[in-house]
Amino acid sequence: MAARTKRLLLGLILAITLLMQVGCSGLFFYPDRNVYITPDRLNLSYEDVYLETGDGETLHGWWLPSEGAAKGHIYFLHGNAQNISSHLLNVAWLPERGYNVFLIDYRGYGQSTGAPDIEGTLHDAETGLRWLVNNRDPKPIALMGQSLGGALGIALASEWSQRSEEPALNAVILDGTFSGFRTIAREKLSAFWLTWPLQVPLSRTVPDDYEGTNYIAGISPTPVMVIHSVRDGIIPFHHGQALFEAASEPRVFLRTDTPHAATFVIPAYRDRVIEFLEQ
Repeated sequence: MAARTKRLLLGLILAITLLMQVGCSGLFFYPDRNVYITPDRLNLSYEDVYLETGDGETLHGWWLPSEGAAKGHIYFLHGNAQNISSHLLNVAWLPERGYNVFLIDYRGYGQSTGAPDIEGTLHDAETGLRWLVNNRDPKPIALMGQSLGGALGIALASEWSQRSEEPALNAVILDGTFSGFRTIAREKLSAFWLTWPLQVPLSRTVPDDYEGTNYIAGISPTPVMVIHSVRDGIIPFHHGQALFEAASEPRVFLRTDTPHAATFVIPAYRDRVIEFLEQ
């Protein structure tokens, strides 16, 4: 037992040493290439889309057309694990409600090439938005980001607004999003006894250039809806509160009561999002 404990501690020390050397920003990304479900299994029409990034990667996405005349486009940025095929159910209900949906996999996820990092995924998020703007009929565009996708979406939407890009976004929806990359890294490191003493130096290996609380006010005048659950066991509720407090008007806060990334299982929450989009 003593030898086993010694090996475990040695392994943890080596892992921490590695994190100190290369940084822990990679801990935000847990991609895989499994196919969990495809739109046709849900009786949804879809189109495979392949995009080339400026730095030579190929991104894969799905275009889901609305059922009937489209009211607008929803650009969806998913969370940090798996790929679009496991996040599809979060947006599969939108075509029936009259919205086209475009969702992409960041580099290293699903069929997309490369390996993810913060800067790269931010670049991928903008690449997808530019494809939507340049390749589909002009309609109101709402950016919907969930968890990690919300953090990427805040930076993208803020820069899009501050640069006065055309067309302007019509709405931004953030679901279960953390308030900052470095902030959540430090919080998670502080929760484990072995990394608690090193939470400050380890978290400083994560860039603080894209903290959501610093960027979200820049999305204005585009309306922002912040959604967060009091039962979110992955990204605690106070992150949603911090983002909402830092946002400028017009803004809406939707307090929910589901596990992390399970908001759209509840029809009433779907209805609230549609109300927000159609105001």
